[in-house]
Amino acid sequence: MNSQQYHSATWQHGEVRLRCVERWQETHDVTSFRFQGEQSVKFHFKPGQFITLMLNINGKAVGRSYTISSSPSRPYSIVVTIKRIEGGVASNYLVDHLQPGHSVTAHGPDGAFNLVDINADKYLFLSAGSGITPMYSMSRWLTDTQVGSNIAFFHSAKSPQDLIFHQPLQQLAQRNEHFSLTYCLEEGEINDTDTYQGRISLASLVSAVADYKERTIFVCGPAPYMQAVKTMLEQAGFDMSRYHQESFGDAPVVPLPSAAVADSAKFMLHIGDVKTPLSAKQTVLEGIEAEGLPIIAACRSGVCGACKCKVERGETQSSSSMTLTPDEIEQGYILACSTTLKSDVLLSLNG
Repeated sequence: MNSQQYHSATWQHGEVRLRCVERWQETHDVTSFRFQGEQSVKFHFKPGQFITLMLNINGKAVGRSYTISSSPSRPYSIVVTIKRIEGGVASNYLVDHLQPGHSVTAHGPDGAFNLVDINADKYLFLSAGSGITPMYSMSRWLTDTQVGSNIAFFHSAKSPQDLIFHQPLQQLAQRNEHFSLTYCLEEGEINDTDTYQGRISLASLVSAVADYKERTIFVCGPAPYMQAVKTMLEQAGFDMSRYHQESFGDAPVVPLPSAAVADSAKFMLHIGDVKTPLSAKQTVLEGIEAEGLPIIAACRSGVCGACKCKVERGETQSSSSMTLTPDEIEQGYILACSTTLKSDVLLSLNG
């Protein structure tokens, strides 16, 4: 540790300016980026949490949330791991343009899907695709800080070429007696790790992790994968009070065409001099974005808090207030991505 790190400030929450110091390929379409603070920073976060990167893409402010894939047990840098996706505005921009030496503003950390807020004695991590990132952070943290942690890691991917963190996970399994690593591949095979063919099933899970019902389960991956796993475990009689999944990362809701909005609209959203009709099923965020008004919408699923705004008058219904304090809720603050109208509403974007 150098003297500058010894005197580093601790970042626990809020805005921080990051400098990219390293990037590398995990797979053909997945890239990891290591960041340090522009000013010397010791990063404090809970394993499994995410940060929101604030970007300027073609003159437009864009915020996107990414899980921290590194462990807080190694606090002088943080890593995010990003998959290139078709039509992915922010992800593809970062993969194509972010290089060592470039800087970016971040907010966070956020997220209740983490090992500090959820207690467990024995762990089962179920992931698919880039949903592996919080599980990797959790695994590194547990093996760094709690010797002998009992971890079963069962990851699903398309092929061996799509396995993210394959080598470091192998090393964790080799060095830790109570760490088991299993893959489920739709095609291809590997020789150095227990592997099942096809998609995850109860039969493959029972074969790989016979005591799965004794474990606390953490799940992250594409929405269809998480739904399939949840249904499978419910039908198997698993105690769902010990089931936890990461809801962050759902696809954004596509606003209805203006004609359809007019036909189904029940309420009017007023923001300053602007007003827009919304149906009872449309979110406040859809109304704000339809008018081109400035708002950061990162996770779009009610966990990052970036789209916080204030209801000055009117009645709303929210499916999430995860990042809001009781005082903020009392004052009328909402998360736009998770709120619909129950009457005409006057909204303030600046609070």
